[in-house]
Amino acid sequence: MTETVDVYWSFRSPYSYLVTPDLVRLREDYDVDVQMRIVYPIAIRDPSLLFTSRNKPMYITMDSRRRAEFLGLPFVLPARPDPIVQDMATLEVAEEQPYIYRLSALGVEAQRRGKGVDYVLEVSALIFGGTDGWDQ
Repeated sequence: MTETVDVYWSFRSPYSYLVTPDLVRLREDYDVDVQMRIVYPIAIRDPSLLFTSRNKPMYITMDSRRRAEFLGLPFVLPARPDPIVQDMATLEVAEEQPYIYRLSALGVEAQRRGKGVDYVLEVSALIFGGTDGWDQ
């Protein structure tokens, strides 16, 4: 009997990126139906939860780099372009967001077609793996 797991996943979260290879193994090794539930990043939903000081983003960056190194995954902060348009000096999130809504909609559609895990695996590897111009 196949079990189903819902995974709430964000294109800007380094933790989402870092868990994705494990989701592939879960699906393949244990016959689990992994349902990707794409969510908007905190920067879009409520920036006050994370971007009130530099400490939280700095810790997340440090922790993500450590975890990626442990897992043997490439890791750079997304910047070419970042899925969220945000001034990292002031932490202000721009009103105009040309990437995240399209990325998220494509993720939802990929899940509807049964390819959600495959889509987020490939796209997150481009975003956090250091691929310039991943949006092209």
